[in-house]
Amino acid sequence: MGEGVCSLAWPAPRSGSRAAGVRGGPRSWPAPPHVTRSDMVSPPPAAAVAAARLCFGPGLRPLMGSQGHPGPPGNSGPGEGEGGEARKLQGGRVARGKRRKGKGKGKAGAGQGGRGSGAEGKPGLQKAKEAAALGAEAGARAGPGEEGEGGGSVEEGARRIVLGDEGSAGAGKEARGRGAGKKEEWRVRPGRREDARPGRAQGRGGQAWGCIAGAGAAGVAMAVAAEEAAAAAREPAGRPAAGPALLRLPEELLLLICSYLDMRALGRLAQVCRWLRRFTSCDLLWRRIARASLNSGFTRLGTDLMASVPVKERVKVSQNWRLGRCREGILLKWRCSQMPWMQLEGDSLYISQANFILAYQFRPDGASLNRRPLGVFAGHDEDVCHFVLANSHIISAGGDGKIGVHKIHSTFTVKYSAHEQEVNCVDCRGGIIVSGSRDRTAKVWPLASGRLGQCLHTIQTEDRVWSIAISPVLSSFVTGTACCGHFSPLRIWDLNSGQLMMHLGSDFPPGAGVLDVMYESPSTLLSCGYDTYVRYWDLRASVRKCVMEWEEPHDSTLYCLQTDGNHLLATGSSYYGVVRLWDRRQRACLHAFPLTSTPLSSPVYCLRFTTKHLYAALSYNLHVLDFQNP
Repeated sequence: MGEGVCSLAWPAPRSGSRAAGVRGGPRSWPAPPHVTRSDMVSPPPAAAVAAARLCFGPGLRPLMGSQGHPGPPGNSGPGEGEGGEARKLQGGRVARGKRRKGKGKGKAGAGQGGRGSGAEGKPGLQKAKEAAALGAEAGARAGPGEEGEGGGSVEEGARRIVLGDEGSAGAGKEARGRGAGKKEEWRVRPGRREDARPGRAQGRGGQAWGCIAGAGAAGVAMAVAAEEAAAAAREPAGRPAAGPALLRLPEELLLLICSYLDMRALGRLAQVCRWLRRFTSCDLLWRRIARASLNSGFTRLGTDLMASVPVKERVKVSQNWRLGRCREGILLKWRCSQMPWMQLEGDSLYISQANFILAYQFRPDGASLNRRPLGVFAGHDEDVCHFVLANSHIISAGGDGKIGVHKIHSTFTVKYSAHEQEVNCVDCRGGIIVSGSRDRTAKVWPLASGRLGQCLHTIQTEDRVWSIAISPVLSSFVTGTACCGHFSPLRIWDLNSGQLMMHLGSDFPPGAGVLDVMYESPSTLLSCGYDTYVRYWDLRASVRKCVMEWEEPHDSTLYCLQTDGNHLLATGSSYYGVVRLWDRRQRACLHAFPLTSTPLSSPVYCLRFTTKHLYAALSYNLHVLDFQNP
C-alpha cells in the first residue's frame, strides 16, 4: 500500500481482471469477514491531490470513475451503479484499446494513465497533449482490479501532463526505478519552474483517480487557455490591430467624435475593449460633462479646482449629489449647546467650540476624524462667533468684542479690542481684515504684524451687522445687517475710503436681516437670512433687484449657505437641522436632509462641502454626509 493510506484494500487478482471487468460487467470482489466495504475505499494520497490541483486548478470537479459514473475523489473501488450508457462507453474504450494494443509500449495500470505514448526525450506542449490523449485511452482500459507490477503512482499520472524534462513510457516500476534519488524539474507555467521529488508509487487504493490522466487533454487545453488569458491581462492595453474602421482613426479625430457623446454612451463605449476603456477615461472627454454636473470641481468660468482627481471619477460622484444618495454620520459631539463655526483647509478641519478653535485631521476616507486634535487656539474670554483662514493665519471674532490673530503652525497669538460689543462676523483677503459688530459699526484693519490693532476705517452702518465679505478684487466689501431701519440690509462699501457705494435691493420687508453673504465673483454674490430666501445678485445687470431667488419651502430662516461656484447650492435651515441641496438651474429644492429629530431641533449654523462630503455644524453634533460611499 502507498503512503498516507490508512484503510485496508483487499488485493485483486492480477490476471484476467480486464476480461472479467468488461464482459461480465463491473464486479465487486468479496471482502474478508473482518473488513467492511467502507474500509476497502482508500483515499487518494495528499501528493495526488496536489498534483491534480496543479494540473486542473483548485476547483477540481468530480471526475468519472473507472466504471463510467461520477464518484467522489476518494473512491478507489468499482462503481456502485451501472448505467447502459456507461457500459457502452466502457465497451468502446476497450475496443479501441484492443486495436492499439500492439502499438503501445507500456502497460498502464490504475495510476499509469499518462505514459501511453512511449516517447522518450523532452516533449513540447503538443507532445504533452498527445501523450495525455493516449494516456486517456490507456487509463480507460484499466479495469477495477488491474494493477502494474510496481503499481505506478497517481502522482506520476497527474504530473506527466505537465512534465517537461521526462517523457519516457514504461511501467510504474520502471518510472520508480529511474526516479529514485533523482530530482525532477518539471514545469508548472512558462517562466516559473519548481523542483519536486517523485513520490512513492501507490499500488492499490487509487483506481478512481487514474482517470485524471484520462482527462489530461481537456485539462491541458484549459490550462493553456487560462495561461493565455493571464498573459493577455498582463500586457498593456494597446490599440487593436484589427477591428472596425472607427478604431483605426487618428486619436484626434476619435476624440472629436466622442466629444459629442453623453455620459451613458461613453460608459457603454468603455465596455467594448480595454483600449477603448483607457481611451474613454481621458479627461478631455469628461470635462464638458463635468461642467454641467453638480459639484464636480469646476467653476462657472471653467476653472478646475481639483486637477489632481480624474474628471471621470468626479462625474461618478456627482451623480450621487444629483440623486441624493449619501450616508450620514456624526464626526463630533458636544455635551452642551454650542453655536459652532468651521472652515476646511486641505485635509484639516477647523471648528470653534465655546472660546476655543480646534484643528482636526481627516482620515483618508474623509468621512471620519482623528479624535486627537492637531492644535487648540485660544485667546477669547467668550464664545468664538466667527473665524476665517487666510495667509496661514486664523482670524477670529469673539463675543468679548475682540479680534484674535493666530498663526496656524506656531504658538503666535495676538488679540486686540475691536468693538464695544460682540463681533458677529469677520473676513480677510489680501492682508486686509474687515469686521462687523452688534454695536452697528464695521471696521477695516491691516494684517501686517507691525500694524495689528490699528483701525484703518470705521463705518457707521446704523444697524447691527450680521455678515460681511470682501470682494475678490479687493476694491470693496459688502455688509449684511438686521434690516431694522428704512434702508436695504445689503450695502457695498469702498474698501480704500470706507464710503458707501451702492444699496442692493429695494423690496426687503422689515426684519429681513441677512445672516450670510458671500462673493462668487467680483460682480456676483449670494445672500440668505431671515426672509427665508436665497438671492443671487449680479451687479452688471441690476442693483435694485436680484436676478434669481430660491425660497425655503418650510418658511424657515436660512442661517448659512455654500456653493460650488457652478450649479450646486447648499443651505442650512433653522428648524430640525435641515440641509437642502439646490440646482441653480431650477427653482425647486433638489433634496432635503433633516439631521435632527423633534426633541433635538437645532439650526444648521455652518455648512462646508468638498466634491465627496458635506459637513454641517449643529448645536450638539458635527454631521457628515458621505456622497462617495453612499
